Amino acid sequence: MTKKKEQKAQKSASTKAKDDLIDSSKIEDLESQLEEAQQSAKDNWDKLLRSQAEMENLKRRTTKDLENAHKFALEGFVKALLEVSDSLTMGLKSAQDEKATLENTTEGLELTMKVFNSTLEKFGVESINPIDEKFDPDLHEAVTMVPMPDKKPNTVLEVVQTGFTLNGRLVRPALVIVVQ
Repeated sequence: MTKKKEQKAQKSASTKAKDDLIDSSKIEDLESQLEEAQQSAKDNWDKLLRSQAEMENLKRRTTKDLENAHKFALEGFVKALLEVSDSLTMGLKSAQDEKATLENTTEGLELTMKVFNSTLEKFGVESINPIDEKFDPDLHEAVTMVPMPDKKPNTVLEVVQTGFTLNGRLVRPALVIVVQ
């Protein structure tokens, strides 16, 4: 029986050695997996921090762009109006000239008015000049009503002050005289 016990002990030692080898390979495998998981977590943390920094930079840039857009939104309009100002300045100079005639001054004013109206149209401003059109309370403001039997009632007889819209939205109604 001692031999059997000896064999059993050897078998048990052998199994224990195998188990120890299996356990140590499992431990090494688990340690390797832990290192990979830690590296992955570190990489993901770095990505998160970079993403947050990029978002902050984007937010700052967007805020600055928006501020500049508000600050300089009218720059193109102002530049276009400077052409009208230049035309008026030239008109005043020519009107003050000794050789100036009423005809030349009127012609200069008409040209300046054309430049001004084309500038307004370029930026979506349209005039409301509704002579002989039906009175529209959304676009017109009646100053007075005049009875005229030969004219169609509720039509615009005369425009006292031109109205304006900006991209279809009323900025100022036309002041009109309406047929009663």
